Amino acid sequence: MEWVKIIHILCVMGWMTSIFAVPRAIIFWKREYDRLGEFGPLGDLTIRLYRFSAGLAVIAIATGLWLAIDLGWPAWVHLKLAIVAALAAHYLWTGRLVIRAKRGQFDESEMFLRIFNEVSVFGAIAILWTVVVKPF
Repeated sequence: MEWVKIIHILCVMGWMTSIFAVPRAIIFWKREYDRLGEFGPLGDLTIRLYRFSAGLAVIAIATGLWLAIDLGWPAWVHLKLAIVAALAAHYLWTGRLVIRAKRGQFDESEMFLRIFNEVSVFGAIAILWTVVVKPF
């Protein structure tokens, strides 16, 4: 079971990195698009990062559920999964932003994207707190 924990931690770290990086990359992509007037290399990088980390998200969630089953579904795991579901929704919304950006639609302001980016940090901190403290 130790290998499942290792895979879970590695995939979670990769997914979290993307959760933080992709919204920030969209800000810079928007600036690049305004400057060039077309789809540039930063957009390609952002799309690749999002796609790669989507696979990591699937593996992280699958191994997390595996570990939850192995632990017998303690109460704190339910809280963790609820927060993970919220982060997954945030990630799907980010994907929607990436798809629209690929079409040249940057409707959100930089301020919105910065705040949107920081929301995920609070989610990650809440998950870490839940796993370490195990409040229930």
